[in-house]
Amino acid sequence: MLLRPFVKISFGTLAVGFLAMSLGCVSKPTKAAVKLPPPAISRPGSVTITPPAEKLPPVLLGIDVLEADKFAAIAGKKIGLLTHPPGVNRRGESTLEVLRRAPNVKLVALFAPEHGLEGQIKAGDNFGDTVDKRTGLNVYSLHGKNRKPTKAQLKGLDALVIDLQDIGVRSYTFNVVMRLAMDACFTYGVEVIVLDRPNPLGGLKVDGPPLDPENMSGVGAFPRMPYVHGLTIGEIARMAKDGSRAIAGMPLSDEVRAKGKLTVIPMRGWTRAMRWPDTELKWIATSPNVPSYEAVIGYAMVGLGTQNSGWTWGIGRDFPFRGIGFPRKTPDEIIKALEAYKIPGLKLVKLPGLDREGKTITGVYVQIADWEAWHPTELSFYMHKQAATWQRLNPFVTLTSEEARTFKIHVGSNAWLTALSREGRTINVASFIQNWSTRAKIYQDETKKFWLYR
Repeated sequence: MLLRPFVKISFGTLAVGFLAMSLGCVSKPTKAAVKLPPPAISRPGSVTITPPAEKLPPVLLGIDVLEADKFAAIAGKKIGLLTHPPGVNRRGESTLEVLRRAPNVKLVALFAPEHGLEGQIKAGDNFGDTVDKRTGLNVYSLHGKNRKPTKAQLKGLDALVIDLQDIGVRSYTFNVVMRLAMDACFTYGVEVIVLDRPNPLGGLKVDGPPLDPENMSGVGAFPRMPYVHGLTIGEIARMAKDGSRAIAGMPLSDEVRAKGKLTVIPMRGWTRAMRWPDTELKWIATSPNVPSYEAVIGYAMVGLGTQNSGWTWGIGRDFPFRGIGFPRKTPDEIIKALEAYKIPGLKLVKLPGLDREGKTITGVYVQIADWEAWHPTELSFYMHKQAATWQRLNPFVTLTSEEARTFKIHVGSNAWLTALSREGRTINVASFIQNWSTRAKIYQDETKKFWLYR
């Protein structure tokens, strides 16, 4: 903090100054004359430097809006918080810390999704309840012995606040854990407050196979949802509460759903045409293998392609979900095979990466050459076709029942696995892509009523 020096000004000095002003100036004062310190200053004056205005991203997240509205939605309430490391405001401050300092609010419990409250646990690994060292609050695992809050864990809560960064893809489990938490809260009379966040892929693209209802699971909680769904997490919550039973996914009675209280705190400044870079927000890893926006794009693009197929993602330990590889095939062979399918919007290039031992290797990196022409999931299904072409035995015929189940709950479509197993290298991918595109457009039209942004 700058200390303003004490300035003593005598009566004579004031008189001289007044006389000078009354006579006026016959010439333009010099810069030095203007800045000459008064004679009574006993030490050099301090120069006040005005710091530049803080440059903030143009998008206010749900947590920013909640704070701007003086925490009105949670005033006087005992709350729990379901969040993870990307749960931050636009300044990068954690929602946990923002809510801890909120006036007239009592934060009494924390809930953790897959990967844990700190985001360091490997995909699929279960973990138990813990205590948060910073706050001393219980952290209840929602990826362990139970996948939704229990009655005992919700006891005494007025509301459960949810701040989770989704990545726009159906099988990413944060939209699933939100819906399961909503199930529990509606059942036990606890309000759900969702702090909305951007869909990093934007809100216009919908793509990929819809989820067959019989394939609902911990990686798919919403029937008929395309793999790339085009919704924010707040819009998904609205759909779960008020959508038709054909798409809502909630196993609750209509009466319980109707009584359930849902509050979504929308963003300000976000539009559906905005992709993550347009928000100017910093990306924080949503899981260990999704450390960047580039990996988000790759997850939608090749995640399904690497499912039970022999394909791998990454170039060694670099470029998660953007690099791809196949056993005993060179980068040139991979590029030649996939380019033959003429998949719109993509460009395949060779890039170096580091393997597990730190040695340089070369792999195939998937670029987006034309965003508008790009269908996010299309590459994955040509990867399946190529796997059946390159392997002596069709790998999808030999899946165990457990492997087949894993494949179907991620991909979503029973018909695709049936045809892929039967036809292998001759499967007509284009006909499936066309069918799914039509159904995705129908889904988008049906869910527009839940949009919060245009």
